[in-house]
Amino acid sequence: MAAVGCFLLFLVGASSPAAAAQAQAQPQPQPQPVAVAVAPAPAFDLRTQALINAVARSAQANAPAYAQQAPSLVPAPMAPTYSPAPYAVMVHRESPMLGVPLSGLAAMVDANSVGILDEEANCLATAVYFESKGEPLEGQLAVAQVVLNRAASGRYPASLCGVVKQHAQFSFVRDGNFPSVDAGCNAWRRAQAIARIATKRLVASLPSDVLWYHADYVAPRWRQALIKVEKIGAHIFYRA
Repeated sequence: MAAVGCFLLFLVGASSPAAAAQAQAQPQPQPQPVAVAVAPAPAFDLRTQALINAVARSAQANAPAYAQQAPSLVPAPMAPTYSPAPYAVMVHRESPMLGVPLSGLAAMVDANSVGILDEEANCLATAVYFESKGEPLEGQLAVAQVVLNRAASGRYPASLCGVVKQHAQFSFVRDGNFPSVDAGCNAWRRAQAIARIATKRLVASLPSDVLWYHADYVAPRWRQALIKVEKIGAHIFYRA
C-alpha cells in the first residue's frame, strides 16, 4: 500500500502547476531553417550583344540588293573623275565585313580571271579599267564599289551600265559609248576579275553610302559639302 501511495503522489506532483511551469521553463528545440539553393541568373553579356549588333548593322549596310530608282528623285551631283597618277601608294586596310586582309586580293584576282562577263559586269569592268587601271588592286575594287553603291542607292540609275553611262558622270564615256579596250592586256584581265569579285561581294571594300571620289591631285569645290571617308591609292572617297 505504501508503494501505491507513493506512486499516486508522484502522479499528482507531476500534474501540479509547479511541474507545468518547470516544464515550460525548459528550452524548447527551435526548428532549423531549410537552406534553399537558388542559382544566380546568367549575367547579360554586353560585349556579345554589341558584337551581334555590329554584325547586323554591317550585314544590312552591305546587303547585295539593288534598289529601284524612284522617278521623282533627281540624281545627286556626280564627282568628276580623272585618270589616276602613275604611281599610287596602297593603304593597307582590312575588310570591315569579313575581316579579310585586302592584300590577299592578288590571289582572288588570279582565281577570278577566267570567264565571260555579262553586260552589266562588263560595264563595271570597263569603268574599273579606264578609271583605275593604274591603281593598286584595292583602289580598283573601291572604284567598282562606288559604281555598285550608286546602282543600289536609288539616287542614280538602278543598273551598273546605267550608272557608268549616265551623262557627264565618268569622263572616259563619250556620248554614252565606251572607248576601245585592249582586250589582250593584263590591265583588262585584272579589271574583269575585280568586276567579278565586286559583283559577287567576295570582299567588302567601302560602306554602301560612299558614292563619290576624286583624284588626290585635284581639289574640286563639291567635296566641301561631303564627308571624307578614306584615301585609297590616288583616289579620295566621300559620303554625303
